[in-house]
Amino acid sequence: MSATTPAIIETSANHLPHRRSRMRFRAVVALAASTCMAMLLAGCNHKEADATVEVTVVAAHPEVSSIAEHIQADATLSPLAQAALSPKISAPVKKFYVQRGAKVKAGQLLAVLENRDLEAAALDNKGTYTAAQAAYQTATKAQVPEDYQKAQLDLAQAKATLDLDQSIVNSRKQLFSEGAIPGRDLDTAMATLVQAQAAYDTANKRFEGIKSVGNAAALKAAKGQLASAEGKYLGAEAQVSYSEIRSPINGVVTDRSLFAGETAAAGTPLLTIMDTSALLAKVHIALASAQRLSLGAPATLQVPGVDGPVPATVSLISPALDPGSTTVEVWLRVENKKGAYKVGTPVHASIEGRTAKDTLIVPSSALLTAQDGGKSVMVVGDDGVAHKRAVTVGLIDNADTQILSGITQKDLVISNGNYGLDEGTKVKVESPGEADKPEAGSSGDDK
Repeated sequence: MSATTPAIIETSANHLPHRRSRMRFRAVVALAASTCMAMLLAGCNHKEADATVEVTVVAAHPEVSSIAEHIQADATLSPLAQAALSPKISAPVKKFYVQRGAKVKAGQLLAVLENRDLEAAALDNKGTYTAAQAAYQTATKAQVPEDYQKAQLDLAQAKATLDLDQSIVNSRKQLFSEGAIPGRDLDTAMATLVQAQAAYDTANKRFEGIKSVGNAAALKAAKGQLASAEGKYLGAEAQVSYSEIRSPINGVVTDRSLFAGETAAAGTPLLTIMDTSALLAKVHIALASAQRLSLGAPATLQVPGVDGPVPATVSLISPALDPGSTTVEVWLRVENKKGAYKVGTPVHASIEGRTAKDTLIVPSSALLTAQDGGKSVMVVGDDGVAHKRAVTVGLIDNADTQILSGITQKDLVISNGNYGLDEGTKVKVESPGEADKPEAGSSGDDK
């Protein structure tokens, strides 16, 4: 017994690994079979679930209302008018009458430069001008009439002498023919007549010259001297006026670069005046958009630091395209009587373009765009499934779109959940208000 027992035990030990391998193989096969059966059952259940799937969407009927398209653009606020005042002469600043931020009116004196030398030159030229005025009065009212009268009297005297000598010659010719006087007396009278004739011709020419040319030339010479003196005087006065810096517009002093005593260089801005009673937002928009605008059209501006939109109006539409960008410059005017808005502030403008009243409107989120550019919407039919409708759109605003054809006000248009929704999909409709409500058991603070 003791001799055979070890052999039996050894034989059993040698067959034990083979039994365990067969058992593990059977277990694996059973597990694989059960897994395949579970997958088949899960696939069947998934197909049944797909056949009965229901998608929750947000839908509402189109509204009949007004819509206006809005053109968006960015701009920077500019003053209504601006003047950078630069002196025409270089001189130290004698005195400033305004500080930065002061409100000024057109023509108001703002600063004075040193001008004593200019005032002296103006006084000298004023004296010369006064003397020229006196000379002109003398020439026009005394000298010219006197010369004319003297020439007229000389002509009359020469004419009288000529007539007398002519009569003497005539009488002596008669006496000489009668033999009463010698021929020598007749020759003497003839010589005197020739001299009188020459004196008369000279006096006549002088008179005619003074009458036609000399008088007018003398008047022109006197007038020219007066004009020259007046011009020099006005030039000196202008130099004095250049030393006074005056405001050409109503506005506010926004810059003052120097202090009293410092030298102002000619052509360098000394003061800057801006009219900020109204500001301009100068925007550049495409030609197609600009053609839909009109003067006086309403607009709004989003100004940093200001709550809510700021109203503005279209005050100018450029008649020509900008050669660099091929856009149209449009000015938006915003009133600024209280000075609440600052020059140089960047703003975002929204300009109202075309409008349509009593038209069909749907949310812009309801629109679907095909690859060919066609527009469509998904509507909920009476059978509770989604149907695609091709539509023609009109004006498009940020949140709303005008529908020209394709649906009616009775249709229930899906505005949320429509993307990727297939034709004939079963849907559950929620109103826009219900979609915004938090689910039961959830907190509005959950992120």
